[in-house]
Amino acid sequence: MRPRLLLACLLLPTLALADPLPSWRAGALKTSIIGFVDAVTTPGADFVPAEARIAVFDNDGTLWVEQPVYTQLVFAADRVRALAPSHPQWSTQPPFDAVLADDLDALAEAGHHAILELVAATHTGLSSAEFAALVSAWIAEAHHPRFDRRYTDLVYQPMLELLAYLRAEGFKTFIVSGGGIDFMRPWTEAVYGIPPEQVIGSQIELVYEIGDNGQPRLMRRPEIGFVDDKAGKPVGIARHIGRRPILAVGNSDGDYQMLDWTTSGDGPRLGLLIHHDDPEREYAYDRDSAIGRLDQALDDAEGKGWRLVSMREDWLRVFPAAPSTPR
Repeated sequence: MRPRLLLACLLLPTLALADPLPSWRAGALKTSIIGFVDAVTTPGADFVPAEARIAVFDNDGTLWVEQPVYTQLVFAADRVRALAPSHPQWSTQPPFDAVLADDLDALAEAGHHAILELVAATHTGLSSAEFAALVSAWIAEAHHPRFDRRYTDLVYQPMLELLAYLRAEGFKTFIVSGGGIDFMRPWTEAVYGIPPEQVIGSQIELVYEIGDNGQPRLMRRPEIGFVDDKAGKPVGIARHIGRRPILAVGNSDGDYQMLDWTTSGDGPRLGLLIHHDDPEREYAYDRDSAIGRLDQALDDAEGKGWRLVSMREDWLRVFPAAPSTPR
């Protein structure tokens, strides 16, 4: 027998026994996830061809921390502060006044319309390349107020393992987020291994034009083109992917329709809901939270067959022990 083949044969039992989800606590939930993946990747009644192994993930609160406010909202707030000298009226104009007063509670309670107003004011009037550069520079330096770590270090280690495990088993993994598509695309590949073309999110209107230098560019207009949240998520999936997923993971009522669309299809399906119930290692919130509210989905999860993932009980670790991206 050839040496390489012999070595492979000797290592095979060890590789087969390797735990693909080491940060997930052993139990019924972990067993069900691995059992689902085994079923759809093993020839038999539940086998799913690789091209149809589509898995979709919300981002905020599902792949990384979303409290005390959404990370993109923190970015928008920093942009408000940078632009405020040119807009003196913002000091008394909601929601800009809340930003300038550092009132995070007021921002969290301001609602979806206020967030869109901030985005329209701070994310536009730039080319797509200029905006991507701003995001990249900000995400490399901004730190979370509680954990004093970069936001890209506050991704969930168990979810990084799940993404890697699925890809190793022939799945294609997508982000489907209510957050801005252009806010996520500059960094998702380095952090999650998810390339820009597999990121679906809310979109600002873009217009093609020729700049003063004679070069073409895409300019960001102060208009919302598409909101990828709630009922918008299945629409975004259909437009962008063209296939119904077989696995969906979310954490809030904003992900309800995505999970419902995914798990109501034919054949084997899996829906997971991350439940934030760990105030010591992260946060505890669900029904009464202005950010990441989990209410109707929590009530309906059992009847829909969605598995609830307890951060406290099912995850041995929440965040990576070391920075996920180089400093």
